[in-house]
Amino acid sequence: MTPAVLAAKRAGIDFTLHEYQHDPGTASYGLEAAEKLGLDPAQVFKTLVARVDGQLTVALVPVARTLDLKALAAAVGGKRAAMAELTDAERATGYVAGGISPLGQKKRLPMVVDASALALARMHVSAGRRGLEIELAPADLIRLCAARTASIAR
Repeated sequence: MTPAVLAAKRAGIDFTLHEYQHDPGTASYGLEAAEKLGLDPAQVFKTLVARVDGQLTVALVPVARTLDLKALAAAVGGKRAAMAELTDAERATGYVAGGISPLGQKKRLPMVVDASALALARMHVSAGRRGLEIELAPADLIRLCAARTASIAR
């Protein structure tokens, strides 16, 4: 059981786990999850870690889209954003790349979920390891992570 799953259980929210056989040679973990689980890529969100004015910040965007760093900076009241170093992201979240979940992170970081999630009844994010996704209501994710929403994907 991952910290993400434990966090969802402790919160008492409705969620479903989906497991699939992860291919270690894949280049896009999120698109792999959507494909192997037969999901619309607009429902599957990748968890990215960026630095906004030097502070680590988490961004969730649909797997088929890219993060708009300027929009992320603006969403948290910053000026400049850049992707964080992989080791910094893994150290701060407690997860490895491709398995970084917004739930159950080691350190609570500011988080922004792309506004497209608000149109969904259910969304999928990493459950804390490659090959495991958690399906939940966007409102539950936003509440549990104390996240804000903004249009941060392009």
